[in-house]
Amino acid sequence: MELLLPYLGVLFVIICLEGLLAADNAVVLALMVSHLPEKQRKKALFYGLVGAMVLRFGSLFIISFLVNVWQVQALGAIYLLIMSIKNLYTWLRMKKNNHSQQQEEVIEEATQKEFWWTVFKVECADLVFAIDSILAAVALGVTLPETDWGHIGGLNTGHFLVVFIGGLIGVLLMRFAANIFVDLLHKRPNLEGAAYLIVGWVGIKLLVMVLSHEDIAWLPEGFAHSALWQIIFYGILLAIAVIGWFSSSKNPA
Repeated sequence: MELLLPYLGVLFVIICLEGLLAADNAVVLALMVSHLPEKQRKKALFYGLVGAMVLRFGSLFIISFLVNVWQVQALGAIYLLIMSIKNLYTWLRMKKNNHSQQQEEVIEEATQKEFWWTVFKVECADLVFAIDSILAAVALGVTLPETDWGHIGGLNTGHFLVVFIGGLIGVLLMRFAANIFVDLLHKRPNLEGAAYLIVGWVGIKLLVMVLSHEDIAWLPEGFAHSALWQIIFYGILLAIAVIGWFSSSKNPA
């Protein structure tokens, strides 16, 4: 009981943290699978879920390596920014030509190659997102008193389990939110523009993490996890979402 209360408290905080991170991550995953019909979309997210669990488990073993892999975050930032700019340009051009509302009610089934390529992109996104959330969760987990259950990887077993369980719940939250968001995009097509802005903003978030890394230090170290940056990031994220919601209209179909 002496250990149970602090462990449950930290687990609750990690789940809340994962829930916050899942909000913007879910938008990225939703847009990645939104071109698939519902059956294939759910399959892609399910396979991605299984892969994400494996990634989370494996990442905890090599956490000391992941701490220094700012290059992965840099690649993720570049990918998300390119994805945001490219798709936002295409969306605006379609809207200008009055084609944004001409969406087919039935989405054609993707080929096996297209489907598995989508699953691969989802897995890559999971890896990028895992670095941010795992590092934050481990920072919380290691503050707990150690158990006498031995070690898994480089972490005390108690710390490992609380971080891993919190991470799995976070992945489930992200998948649940992604499915909801895809349905929302189909009901309110004009939200797609706001979604691509959010994707770009998440890319900026990863870029800030890279620039504040100790090996780069273009921004103060620790700025990416500071309260000021979190307020700025989630404030702008919320503003984009609210403006996008009120400026969009329901699909007549």
